[in-house]
Amino acid sequence: MTGDCYSCREEGNLTTASLAERLHLTDHWRTAHAFNSSLPGWLVVIPRRHVTSIAELTPAEAAELGPLVHRLSTALHEVVRCEKTYVMQFAEAEGFGHVHFHLVPRMPDLPPEHRGPRVFHYLTRPESEWLTTDQREEVAGAIADRLRTD
Repeated sequence: MTGDCYSCREEGNLTTASLAERLHLTDHWRTAHAFNSSLPGWLVVIPRRHVTSIAELTPAEAAELGPLVHRLSTALHEVVRCEKTYVMQFAEAEGFGHVHFHLVPRMPDLPPEHRGPRVFHYLTRPESEWLTTDQREEVAGAIADRLRTD
């Protein structure tokens, strides 16, 4: 862990973190609802140890990732009624070099100009347009409940 790693700092605060920061935890992965999204259901899947490249994943972490993405995608489909999910991984922004996967619901009414990589529009909105803490908690709770019934 490095001191400037947002994901590692959040991992260290899980005992007091909101449900939106820890909606699903396994030995290897933590799933959170993006804090700066104006799109309900924008999830972030994060290795629980500091990793800066997918090649650094252990075999166990890698083996768990595919089934986890599938389960989360299914839950998103049922909870927010998306048509499909986008999965993206860059880990290039300053302070966010820790590998993390964006799992983004592609809603049926998503405007064409915000589809594909342009969906990041929903992470660049002013803070006044972000989901409230209560909205994030509500979506996170519904997804967590759905995962418990698997």
